[in-house]
Amino acid sequence: MSDQSVKADYFVIKALEDGVQVIGLTRGSDTKFHHSEKLDQGEIMIAQFTEHTSAIKVRGKALIQTSHGEVENL
Repeated sequence: MSDQSVKADYFVIKALEDGVQVIGLTRGSDTKFHHSEKLDQGEIMIAQFTEHTSAIKVRGKALIQTSHGEVENL
């Protein structure tokens, strides 16, 4: 993969309750879980997609901010 395909905007996940799970999913023909983090209320995670990460799954009440807008996961 070229550097251009990896350089993506950052996004912010803010936990609105304890125990919010942020799960990274792999690229490729078989999508698999490859990394997870647990956030407590008020904690913020700043992330971006990489050559290894093609999707992020958020479980729990959180605010997700991207360059495209804001989404609240209830």
